[in-house]
Amino acid sequence: MEYDPQQVSYKRLLELFWKQIDPTDPEGQFADRGHQYTTAVYYHTPEQRELAEEFKKNLDESGKFDKPIATAVEKYMSFFIAEPEHQAYYKKNPLRYAMYKKGSGRGDFIKNNWK
Repeated sequence: MEYDPQQVSYKRLLELFWKQIDPTDPEGQFADRGHQYTTAVYYHTPEQRELAEEFKKNLDESGKFDKPIATAVEKYMSFFIAEPEHQAYYKKNPLRYAMYKKGSGRGDFIKNNWK
């Protein structure tokens, strides 16, 4: 699947992305630890970079979190497609995903921080 700006704007992607993560965690996400679980926003153009940096700055300055924003903004270099069993995991394994979301703290974090 490729990003199609006719379907959804980059700004909207940013809004959705930031509300699915803990942007202050430099060591991973929820129960998933390690570099492969750290968050980043990747940009292709200077305009995308500007939007991503602005969103990050505004979130950092909002006072919403007690810790600084750890999510990086980086130039897109390459992309590796996940194995089929990991694609749309939440649809293929709804019960397991729901258990992970609850057990990892992700669900409560999103509910408490992104009302």
